[in-house]
Amino acid sequence: MLALAVGVAVSCGFAALAIRDVDFGVFWDGVTAMEYVWLFPSVATLGVTVYLRAIRWQLLFPAQTRPSRSATLRALLIGLLFNQILPLRAGEAARVVALNQAAGTSRAEALGTAVVERISDVLALLVILFVALPFLPARTWIGGAAAFAVGCVVLVAVATICLIVFGDRLLRLVLAPFSRLPTVSRDRTDAAAANLAGGLSALHRPRLALAAFGVTCVSWLVAGVSYWFVLVGFDFGLGLDAALLLLVATNLALVIPSLPAGVGVFEAATIFTLDAYDIDASRALACAVVLHAVNFFPYVAAGLVALHSHAVSQRRRTRAQASPT
Repeated sequence: MLALAVGVAVSCGFAALAIRDVDFGVFWDGVTAMEYVWLFPSVATLGVTVYLRAIRWQLLFPAQTRPSRSATLRALLIGLLFNQILPLRAGEAARVVALNQAAGTSRAEALGTAVVERISDVLALLVILFVALPFLPARTWIGGAAAFAVGCVVLVAVATICLIVFGDRLLRLVLAPFSRLPTVSRDRTDAAAANLAGGLSALHRPRLALAAFGVTCVSWLVAGVSYWFVLVGFDFGLGLDAALLLLVATNLALVIPSLPAGVGVFEAATIFTLDAYDIDASRALACAVVLHAVNFFPYVAAGLVALHSHAVSQRRRTRAQASPT
């Protein structure tokens, strides 16, 4: 409840900040004047991004426990759905459970791969930011991003060294206290530690890590193209560099605890970024609302389809197991 209250307060604060200088007449004119035909390539490109992320998630599993592409994609879509409609990034747990039900993948192992994904995402966004830096307007907050990048690299390096030196022994030590619970045995916590270490194995396997990181970078670049199509629809005269900066800003802002789908936070980050290109707050908010819709409704629609398909598949499996041979 405390985390939810914090999320509500943060979203309300950022929403108030986003609309502070907005002329709602200009805002509505911007919404209605947008060339919505550009949303078709934007949503299509977003679909490519999701498929690439499914490939990336599948790659992070060791070969002997790697789930199928279809199961991975469906679980990912279910996770994206719940991330949009529930707080505290509940979709991460939902996709782990969905993949376990569909492919029998260890939940601890899937959780480990999800952790590696988040690390890869943050690092890829910061790499894109610094590569695009010569083409971006000068802003002091980029220095803060540099410090954040260094911190992430240090944390990843420490985690990698610990995995190489201690293997799953450190994870067993961390999970050992849970074996005191009535329904949890030491064997179960040790197995969970081993599976979690398997999910984190990409951190100390250079070939696997580089392949997954390469797919991560490509997926974010494709997502940047999706953002750019929306900017083209608003006729701001901005290039792909602005779309990439907007992509980095909005997705790093979503790390902040907030309401589902980052309501308020996403809009404030968009306005803050477009201000660097002298786009006034009213027109920027119009762009933020449309861009947020593009990154919300397709995920919800695709996630509902994936959830229905998953439920049907589980019912069929249950019936098959219950029927006589």
